[in-house]
Amino acid sequence: MEYTINRLAKLAGVSTRTLRYYDELGLLCPARISSNGYRVYGQKEIDLLKQILLYRELGVPLEEIKKILSSKDFDEQVALEKHLSALLSKQRQLDLLIANVEKTIKELKGEIIMNDQEKFEGFIKKQIDDNEKKYGKEIRTKYGNDKVDRANNKLMGMSKEQHSELENLTDELNETLKAAFEQGDPSSEMAQKTYELHKKWLCFYWDSYSKEAHKGVAQMYVDDPRFTQYYDKIAVGCAAFLRDVVFVFCK
Repeated sequence: MEYTINRLAKLAGVSTRTLRYYDELGLLCPARISSNGYRVYGQKEIDLLKQILLYRELGVPLEEIKKILSSKDFDEQVALEKHLSALLSKQRQLDLLIANVEKTIKELKGEIIMNDQEKFEGFIKKQIDDNEKKYGKEIRTKYGNDKVDRANNKLMGMSKEQHSELENLTDELNETLKAAFEQGDPSSEMAQKTYELHKKWLCFYWDSYSKEAHKGVAQMYVDDPRFTQYYDKIAVGCAAFLRDVVFVFCK
């Protein structure tokens, strides 16, 4: 079945302006232009629009969507399975936050008493999902799904005190890294303290520690610009300096 731009816009719940913009980007072009100049879309374009809207719902930028959909390796079934996994994760996060709000209301009414872990479940799950969205693909490729899932489960099981300790440790690590970086020596006493704090920080997530894995993470901070950006907000060059520190003290 074919659709004019107006009919497709109404069917998909988007504006005709959006469809024209997708055409300008080369993201979704009509199957043909009718004799009277109207854009006409067929089944292939309808299925493509569905994919675009799913990716948009997940917050993927249009340019990135274009690269994904135009890739020779694009597999619609695999893409849909990834969509489903991401949406289920989002649903679990919302369910936890809804349950958290409902329990809080009951607690304020004096009907129940929430334990500390219940108070923070929804927020910790959001932190995990945000990390998955930013870094999940690279981390899972490097370390495997099983290790990442165990790390996420460990984080979900943290008490309020443990989570607070992790936040304080993160602040201490960043401050110590900055001080060591300003000294400029990756083998100094301050650098060693940075290494020990970073190792302790990793062990909040990992169920076992190895020097090789530690070095792999430190190298990724330099290789992946998103991690580099995080540490270079402390001071430009901190990501590479932290990598050097880890390599020195993992010998």
